[in-house]
Amino acid sequence: MFDNSVMKFLISVIDDTAGLASDDEMAAIDEFNERLQADGHWEFACGLTDPSSATVIDNRAGAGKVTHGPLIDTPEHVIGFWIITAADRDEALALATEGSKACNRKVEVRALH
Repeated sequence: MFDNSVMKFLISVIDDTAGLASDDEMAAIDEFNERLQADGHWEFACGLTDPSSATVIDNRAGAGKVTHGPLIDTPEHVIGFWIITAADRDEALALATEGSKACNRKVEVRALH
């Protein structure tokens, strides 16, 4: 059953390196994750491998095209994400602001529907 009193948001973490978070960044991310869980905002979070490990598959109309590497070759890429629940967009933006500080990277917020 879907709870209509909250909205779900994707917070994508953006970076321009293939480097992992530092120990201090990981500690801040862990603390942020624990707070999200304690306050009932947590749905899921995950880091992603480097974009060079991506494979793009395009099987529209049976094309069967497989391309190794990222969909878009750009210096910035998504390195991880949170899926959260929030009462509204303003709350999601406030949480994303805290997440950006915790991971020391830019983030993008998008509502899920």
